[in-house]
Amino acid sequence: MKQGVLIYDQSSERMDVRFGLEEYYGGLHCGTCMDVKVGNRWKPTRIEYNWGEKQGWYLVGVPADSLVGLMVRLE
Repeated sequence: MKQGVLIYDQSSERMDVRFGLEEYYGGLHCGTCMDVKVGNRWKPTRIEYNWGEKQGWYLVGVPADSLVGLMVRLE
């Protein structure tokens, strides 16, 4: 599994994962599974987009005001 940090890519309007200075996942899509670091534990989740009244990206089962900066790992 590769570990990185969630970022928002304004050009694609998608969340992405930055693994290093010049290495990115390439844009996340709804349903992409990953683990997110919550405290000292890794929690399995997936990313989704809310098209309702409060639009935006979110991680299922992970309450967060912002996803930017969260540590994640993907296969």
